[in-house]
Amino acid sequence: MKFVSPTLVCLSGLALAACQPGQDASLGEDPAQAVATSIEAPLPIPRITDAETTNQASLLSEPNWAILFSGHDLSSFRALQYDPIISGEDTNHPTNFVSGEPNEVGDAEWSIIGDFVEAEDDLQAFLVTKGHYTDFLLQLQFWNGPGSNSGIFIRNDNADEINADNGYEINIYDTNSNPDNRTGSIVGHAPPMTAVSTEEQWNTYEITAQGDQILVRVNGTVTVDYESDEHLSGPIAFQSNGGLIRFRDIRIRPL
Repeated sequence: MKFVSPTLVCLSGLALAACQPGQDASLGEDPAQAVATSIEAPLPIPRITDAETTNQASLLSEPNWAILFSGHDLSSFRALQYDPIISGEDTNHPTNFVSGEPNEVGDAEWSIIGDFVEAEDDLQAFLVTKGHYTDFLLQLQFWNGPGSNSGIFIRNDNADEINADNGYEINIYDTNSNPDNRTGSIVGHAPPMTAVSTEEQWNTYEITAQGDQILVRVNGTVTVDYESDEHLSGPIAFQSNGGLIRFRDIRIRPL
């Protein structure tokens, strides 16, 4: 049996232990090269086929990694959906819904199909981790349909109010009318350094939060290298906000 580090957070909701942030990049150094020296390069996401539950998948994973989802169950999350407040004239368009009061709905808006979990709805629905995380490396795969609006929210200040103001939203939205908020961006904070096209295919997201640095990679390409100490810790949330979105092979490692 593989050794499981005692620092590994249990999936019932304990926070991961934080580590010291990496060294600052030297002045005048190319940003891409600076990232490579302070934070590890992308790692492949191994498939765990012998497990029957998420907990078993964590025990069978590489040391220091916790599996959040591998196709078995949603035990790492609670599901959250917001009752809509209608704004604007076109009430059928998802962008005209804004967050109302949170409404616990279990996992009714999310369906496990094979090795992935998917949602397809015009209302804001989230899978919110039970654990709170500070410094970490998050890896996952996502599949977004045409025009889909989704995102991954990290370091949220309030687990019941998931939005881009209470944390950092790493966006999944290729066709956002604002190019600064398209896939690979941190909404309202950092535009994507490189435009990416991700619709109707499986893609990888790798998100590193270490100290005040947030590094985002889409399919191995750095799209954001951003520094901010506005939000320091909190749960991670996976969003469905219009169109089809799928997630699979979600794992996290403390730094």
